[in-house]
Amino acid sequence: MIIQPTSLAALAWAGAASGSAAESWRIGTVLSARPLGINPDGMMVLQIGALAVETEAPRGQLPSQFQVRVLSTGAQPLLEVIAPQTPEPATQLAMRERLPQQNGYAPLLATLDALAQRPALRQLPSYLRPALALLEHGVRTPAEITRGEGLEEAIKRSGLFLESQLAQPHLDMAGLSQEDWKGALLRLASLLDDYLPSRRATPSASTETPPPLQQRGLQAQPRALLPLALLEDDVDALLTRLHGEVHAALARVEVAQLEATTASAWMIEIPLQGEEGRDILQIQLQQHADADAGSSWTFGFAIDLPALGPIQGELQLRELRLAVRLWAERASTAHRLEQQFGALRQALSASGLILDQLTCQQGLPQSSSPHSAILLRTTA
Repeated sequence: MIIQPTSLAALAWAGAASGSAAESWRIGTVLSARPLGINPDGMMVLQIGALAVETEAPRGQLPSQFQVRVLSTGAQPLLEVIAPQTPEPATQLAMRERLPQQNGYAPLLATLDALAQRPALRQLPSYLRPALALLEHGVRTPAEITRGEGLEEAIKRSGLFLESQLAQPHLDMAGLSQEDWKGALLRLASLLDDYLPSRRATPSASTETPPPLQQRGLQAQPRALLPLALLEDDVDALLTRLHGEVHAALARVEVAQLEATTASAWMIEIPLQGEEGRDILQIQLQQHADADAGSSWTFGFAIDLPALGPIQGELQLRELRLAVRLWAERASTAHRLEQQFGALRQALSASGLILDQLTCQQGLPQSSSPHSAILLRTTA
């Protein structure tokens, strides 16, 4: 909005006549302003800086206090009303706070494995041991997620839907908080905060902040290796490390929750008990609105298994028609997957689905995300 004062108002401050107040009206200057009312001639009177001026009544309503920028000077200067800055949405504030703190689950799972092998762990306070066991209980087995109902339960208990489930009436809140991955993380984080009060988790010192999970796309995540120095019998050092990793995993879940509020897609990560270690299954679920064929879904997944290497897949379901595409980094893994195609076709046919495509390629697909791999870069 542009304001063009026509003259000084009758109640202009005394200094205006001598020009002392008008000296601050230089081009580009930002001045405080507020409306004083409408005079008998129908002109709006504004106090701008140290002057009261008359102007044509603007079309829009002016706030009780605002700022203007001087665009031109002279007998009838032009002033631009500066739009007030709207507060940043709460979700954006929360996202900006958690992104630098978040990290994947692989370091956390490696530390849990190391702690589970320490006899000295039995010497920990009695209230801390059940919290560790509760988090380990949240790690799913391959037998569970290879069944439809087991995978559904793992998704529900992944932490992404904890608050929405807690809001349901007649719910066993204590039971849910124990079965849910985020609930177990929250409990352990609180206890570790009390156990290690002088070593609270701090954000990573890295100068690069990766974008949220949805913007990065699916990524197969390998197991993390702990430094050799931590593989000694220093339980306190492992707990200190676990303290930071639990908070980083919590931030990871909350970033995924915040993303889900603005998109019809969900990025879900499920810890799995593998052979001699733990792995992470990453799932991306997205619903599409198709005016011609109704609702359709895309189910993507990524996992990095020591015996098979990184694997990625995408299933597109439209009504009863299904297209399946798989990728494997290793040629031997791609060959092993193709050997299962016959049994897969039979199973899908028996379920009533029409298989339009079933392929497996060597190499991993390039992310189709338009976003950069780095969201923020800071310099000292």
